[in-house]
Amino acid sequence: MKRLFLSTLVFAAFAFTAFSQTPAINVVFIGDSITAGAKITEKAVGELKKLKPDIKVYYSNQGHSGATTFDFQPFKTKYFAAIPPEAKRLSAEHPGQLMFPIMLGTNDSANKGPTGSPVAAGDYHDNLKRVIDQLLSEFPEAKFVLHHPIWYSPNTHNSSDYEGESAANRLKSYFTAIESLVKEYQASKPGHVFLGDVEAYGYFAGHYKTELREENGKNGIFYLHPNDAGAQSLAKFWAAAIAKALKQ
Repeated sequence: MKRLFLSTLVFAAFAFTAFSQTPAINVVFIGDSITAGAKITEKAVGELKKLKPDIKVYYSNQGHSGATTFDFQPFKTKYFAAIPPEAKRLSAEHPGQLMFPIMLGTNDSANKGPTGSPVAAGDYHDNLKRVIDQLLSEFPEAKFVLHHPIWYSPNTHNSSDYEGESAANRLKSYFTAIESLVKEYQASKPGHVFLGDVEAYGYFAGHYKTELREENGKNGIFYLHPNDAGAQSLAKFWAAAIAKALKQ
């Protein structure tokens, strides 16, 4: 009888521990200055917690100003080299679903300036695929969420040149490249690569005066980076896309 009682206590303690542990999500954000700045990743995590209050969220911001898809190529770049250790650290500290949201393309679309620019849609597709393939080989249970890059004004010109229709059209050509990539992975590795946010581009095109920063450029005031209000809006778009991918 005593042995049965002790066994019951042990099972109850195990069950309490197992069911009291809150599931975790480990999010490694990959991107350029938009990801790096305005506390966008912090805000996105906050919004994700609102959508998923039963899950703890941990994150690493791997956004870098001026970065293109070329700057994240495996085995060639310091930006890529920093990602696996961060993913391993988060996973070791908080076992749970590992996710890589990616938003790149602004700098790829430039007429000149950033690494490799202007980047054709085909090269953009191939660059992203190499990043995902390598990370999937190291983290086979990971999920990827590929966001469309957001709108910028057609006179954008800081240390790099984004002016005119050629850059704007190039940026939009990446939407198709992203969607094609997602479909390819749905066929080859289902359950790993998902289409992320597709709404923020249009949103900022209509709200740039209130939600993007005024920046002095070589051809007047331009709009490229979210201000605090814009960062909060973008965070909501990102969080919704990540939450959707979690369900799939």
